[in-house]
Amino acid sequence: MSGTTMVVLIVFISVGFGVLFDMYSKHLKFKEKALRHNRESDETNKELKQEIEKLSARVQVLEKIVTDEGYSISKEINQL
Repeated sequence: MSGTTMVVLIVFISVGFGVLFDMYSKHLKFKEKALRHNRESDETNKELKQEIEKLSARVQVLEKIVTDEGYSISKEINQL
């Protein structure tokens, strides 16, 4: 190999490793951002599930009140 070929080869290897290192560091940043987003989404999902459970419990209470015989009698009396 001539000196010029070695210099060109060294430059290509250096630039290639530089590009690969940059791509890898961007990949790691992307993975970190994705993990952070997933954690935030999981927290939001937990909060929404808790809210749904609370609302379901409230709906069940309202259904009991509406289907209660005393409620329907009270409604009929109010209509008179």
